[in-house]
Amino acid sequence: MSPNSFDPITLEVLWNRLISTVNEQAAALMHASFTTVVREAGDLSAGVFDKQGNMLAQAVTGTPGHINTMATCVRHFLREYPMDTMQEGDALITNDPWLASGHYHDLTVVTPVFHQGRAVGLFANTCHMMDIGGCIFGADASSVFEEGLAIPIMKLVDRGRVNEDLIKIIRANVRVPQPVLGDIYAMIAANEVGGKKLIEMMEDYDLSDLNGLSAAIIERTERSMREAIRAISDGTYRHQIEVDGFDEPIVVKLTITVAGDCMVADYSGTSPQTTRGINVVYNYCHAYTTYPIKCSVSPEVPNNEGSFRPITVIAPEGCILNCKRPAPVGARHILGHFLSAAVFGALSHVVPDRVIAEGSQGLWNTQFDGIDERGEHFCYVFFSAGGTGARPNKDGLSATAFPSGIHGVPAEIVENVSPIFMECRELIKDGGGPGRFRGGLGQRMVLRVRGGHPAQHSPMYDRIHFPAKGFAGGLPGAKGRIYLDDGTVPHAKTKYVLRPDQKVTLELPGGGGFYLPEDRDPQMVREDVVDGLVSLIQARELYRVALDPETLELNLQETEKLRSAARGGQ
Repeated sequence: MSPNSFDPITLEVLWNRLISTVNEQAAALMHASFTTVVREAGDLSAGVFDKQGNMLAQAVTGTPGHINTMATCVRHFLREYPMDTMQEGDALITNDPWLASGHYHDLTVVTPVFHQGRAVGLFANTCHMMDIGGCIFGADASSVFEEGLAIPIMKLVDRGRVNEDLIKIIRANVRVPQPVLGDIYAMIAANEVGGKKLIEMMEDYDLSDLNGLSAAIIERTERSMREAIRAISDGTYRHQIEVDGFDEPIVVKLTITVAGDCMVADYSGTSPQTTRGINVVYNYCHAYTTYPIKCSVSPEVPNNEGSFRPITVIAPEGCILNCKRPAPVGARHILGHFLSAAVFGALSHVVPDRVIAEGSQGLWNTQFDGIDERGEHFCYVFFSAGGTGARPNKDGLSATAFPSGIHGVPAEIVENVSPIFMECRELIKDGGGPGRFRGGLGQRMVLRVRGGHPAQHSPMYDRIHFPAKGFAGGLPGAKGRIYLDDGTVPHAKTKYVLRPDQKVTLELPGGGGFYLPEDRDPQMVREDVVDGLVSLIQARELYRVALDPETLELNLQETEKLRSAARGGQ
């Protein structure tokens, strides 16, 4: 069928069937997963692709770092294994950072789908593994060769037979084989579920292939994306951000050029790649650039091949956003997640009502490994988030990941599946940047390890030195902190040993505010104080709101005096 043969109603029905199919694919993966990384945190992505490797639809769960990199990665699979060389029952795998999602801990599995004996498309999913060997998940490796087991694009399943040699190699290289191999089998099964649902859809609507449907979806998406870009004033918009880096700050420079229905994001002038594992591969840079652009320009347009075509991303080879092999990339997310702050900063010059202030950006990934209470080796990672930046019309979200979309794992589950014990988990008062709309708050966690054995802690934390900036007069959020109960301050990106009698406190950063804090509704400030989110001191000194220290009643007359004085009596 040709792209024009689908009437709007039929196309909408088929589109919703595709979304349902990939959502079932993702649900199958989460339900079958052996790890909280996938089933609780949702660190996965799932999607369906046409025969040419064009992404048609993605599941609602997951991260841009997975789904947007998969949109490119599947074509690499097809170059290695063209569609006409694959057979029913095949499944392919890789974790090549430069071809897939940027570090060894993410595996991508791609499965061809056959209908009436002919290949019609592919399903793919990407998951973060609990372990992949090497020097453990972290930021302090000096070469990619230290960071774990490399799996080139190869067959994981050949005509229904699992590649047992590869399974043996993986088992021999990882610290915790059961959850790793369990998740790999879950990835195989999830793609099979997606394939079966796709065939059901094709049979229901008498489709012999996906060619016409694919063209219709991609063409309409691209047209809508171009129309949205065309509505933005032509021009060149620049922004620069600074982040902690490993031992010295990293500068990210971005120039966004809008010309007609095209947009170019150019990172020329960004810091060069480093000797530590915070480097970003181009594929990951592209993913976390196109995502915030789409959030600002056309959030209602589906995310597929058509939405990428009007956007060009430039990152000079050798810069920290397009590193060359064998640069270490284990904690590439630390810097990659900050690209949304650069994009929103640049676009704030032209569409200020469609961006958000800077937030905590990068996830705070916490990895422990050691000996548990049973005397067995354990390896566990969980993800946490600080506050998001305030929006032009709403407060930021507290303890919420952006732009990654990863969920926080409940303390009870962390404690149930690992020897990690959370003595405290709470929002940090005054953590959100003051503004008419307040930045989201970070969270405080106090951790120790049960069992009487020391454990290695691999921290992957940022915004220790550079807080999230506010927009349009909003103030910055609180910085992050890491410290032990004896006052020791570990390096935020270097492994160290936590003794069984020690506790480590993590204070995650808050998001920046939007607009001047003295323009915030005084009643909203009072509610924040009552809820324990803002202190009386901050309410008075930064928001210029007078509250009775005992009753917390609002004194409007004194508040007006404070705010008038702050505006210079105008």
